[in-house]
Amino acid sequence: MKQNYYILNNGRLKRQQNTIFLEKEDGTKAIIPIENTESLYVFGELDFNTKLFNYLAQKGIAVHIFNYYGYYSGSYYPRESLNSGQLLVEQVKHYSSKQKRQTLAKLFIEAASFNILKNLRYYNNRGKDLNSYIAEIEALGAKIKETSAIDELMGIEGNIRNTYYRSWPLIIDQKIEFEQRVKQPPDNMINALISYMNSLVYTTCLSEIYHTQLSPLISYLHEPGERRFSLSLDLAEIFKPILSDRTIFAMLNRQQIGEKDFMKEVKFCYLNEDGRKKVLREYDERLKTTIMHKKLERQVTYRYLIRLECYKLVKHLIGEQEYEGFKIWW
Repeated sequence: MKQNYYILNNGRLKRQQNTIFLEKEDGTKAIIPIENTESLYVFGELDFNTKLFNYLAQKGIAVHIFNYYGYYSGSYYPRESLNSGQLLVEQVKHYSSKQKRQTLAKLFIEAASFNILKNLRYYNNRGKDLNSYIAEIEALGAKIKETSAIDELMGIEGNIRNTYYRSWPLIIDQKIEFEQRVKQPPDNMINALISYMNSLVYTTCLSEIYHTQLSPLISYLHEPGERRFSLSLDLAEIFKPILSDRTIFAMLNRQQIGEKDFMKEVKFCYLNEDGRKKVLREYDERLKTTIMHKKLERQVTYRYLIRLECYKLVKHLIGEQEYEGFKIWW
């Protein structure tokens, strides 16, 4: 099974015959087995050259770049090898049609809302009094089917998320001040974790889209725009509750991460290098976790669930099978 490689060291990434290696600042080298590589996540300061990128393109390996603070900057997305003109036309048709676009946008939000509620019910059954938040999100979710505009759907999604975030101080055992979601820049430990984890989920979705015939530029819930792969944002809404949120809850409640793993500046908080290593290790383990798939009747990884979601979307677009967003069943 191919895997992601996370590069936190500074140095130079080079091609050497049929593999690539990292030449670190201290002169040591680390080989990256190219045939076993799904994507590269670059957190250190690296030098690249066109020879390397040409080779990565041949192998279909995406490279995701993160800045000094560990937040997503952009991706090198190799030329697509699974192009389908017919599917691209259908993607555009479903975006251009108000009804078809709304259908998919609603299904994305319904699945995301279901997965959020699944998290809340899990902790509610373990002694956390979350009933009021569950009821509020259920009421907001009931409005999804009645909504007839994308901006209204985005408003409902935002309200669901805000209600969900208000419950986090009850879910998380550590005493951390967290009143609201603040993104640019994150102002406390939890906001820093959310921003960091969400960017990992976004790039994971982008990598999985690459291995299908879907175009990552055409989306239905989020508005397509310049300099972003907006279909990844759509899919990430569904998978953040399982890949991002559950990881955050587990790490904080197990005391795997704490104040020592963060750096704080004026109105700015971010993970330090040790903190990023801990989160990456936990996130990668979650991606590799396997479950018995109800329909396939075989073990699949959490990461492969995203690939399956892409396949379901393809079938919907070509009229083969109606799409239903992924919903946690465990």
